[in-house]
Amino acid sequence: MTQAHRIETERLVIRCWDPADAALLKEAVDASLDHLREWMPWAAAEPTTLEEKRALLESFARMFERGEDHVYGIFDRDEGRVVGGTGLHPRLTGDAREIGYWIRADAIGRGLATESTAALTRVGFELDGLEWMEIHCDPGNVRSAAIPRKLGYTQAEERDGQGHLIFRLLRAQYPGSTSASATLRAFDTAGTPLL
Repeated sequence: MTQAHRIETERLVIRCWDPADAALLKEAVDASLDHLREWMPWAAAEPTTLEEKRALLESFARMFERGEDHVYGIFDRDEGRVVGGTGLHPRLTGDAREIGYWIRADAIGRGLATESTAALTRVGFELDGLEWMEIHCDPGNVRSAAIPRKLGYTQAEERDGQGHLIFRLLRAQYPGSTSASATLRAFDTAGTPLL
């Protein structure tokens, strides 16, 4: 279970979703449908209503509180705009997590996915004590596959059940990765600094 409820980087706030974020999430997804549908299976069901978004965010918040899954919103620094989503997902066995991410169409190419993924990598190893982390992506998604490479993840020989590339970073490799030097501040649910 992750201890970090809120993470602040140079340009971003990465935090647990709140149902009050529903309108911001809807705007980000609706403005990015063509882009998201190409790579994100969940986007096939979009657009959804504001009430459906609110219910989704309520379920994310409950799962976060129970330690079942840690789905985060990626916001600009003033939290007035959703720039994407990410998470530390328990899809792997043992003390490992998979990081997933998406960025809204008009924010692509600015390094925001790299910045948020470096932050989650650091949180996973330094706060959660994980043994390894993975990132899976479609082989055709060249931009997405570049992110783990920049952060020191190694491409595995195998693929996952959907044919996606698997990138892995082990605890022993983490200190030499660029993620280890990611600038961030992390806070628990009470706002107490953790990193």
